Amino acid sequence: MADNNGRGCKAGRMAPDQGLLLQALQRPSPNQDARPDPDDISLLVLHGISLPPGEFGGDAIEDLFCNRLDPTAHPFFAEIHQLRVSAHLLVRRDGRLLQFVPFHRRAWHAGLSCWQGRDRCNDFAIGIELEGTDEVPYTEQQYAALDTVLPALMADYPGITRQRIVGHSDIAPGRKTDPGPAFDWHRLWRGLELNAWT
Repeated sequence: MADNNGRGCKAGRMAPDQGLLLQALQRPSPNQDARPDPDDISLLVLHGISLPPGEFGGDAIEDLFCNRLDPTAHPFFAEIHQLRVSAHLLVRRDGRLLQFVPFHRRAWHAGLSCWQGRDRCNDFAIGIELEGTDEVPYTEQQYAALDTVLPALMADYPGITRQRIVGHSDIAPGRKTDPGPAFDWHRLWRGLELNAWT
């Protein structure tokens, strides 16, 4: 059962048979399907997203992933409201976690993508969206949430190693730039190293 506030806790708690992170608020997205091989989960992709662009808070990201974005609410929404996209997790600016797709299912986050010569990264990747932009620093609460979530995922999906945690820009270079230069990869690795000893 999910934590009421959806905030990260000291250790990521998984229900692996259900593909759920128990401290995340569950917001099931229709934008998912079966993976070609549910035992092949071997990449983790970090994204950045803000809706409207450059603005934080509100329900627009959740609405986009759940196919209920109001095209009249903002001019940009009229351009994207028909997109059918999702991610496994969203990390809000305050560290709250929302889960849209069980990890053993395929979320539609990567688009046209390739990693180490292998196309269609959605087939074998977990996608985590961070509420943010390429230019605005991500928050300490978001890094703290990743400090707990990533080790839990790496424990349950051993194909995901540090070398297989990448940005959207790494699997779609020239097409995507997120999570961008504002994302502190050194902070991420430091948190993972510290977590390995606790």
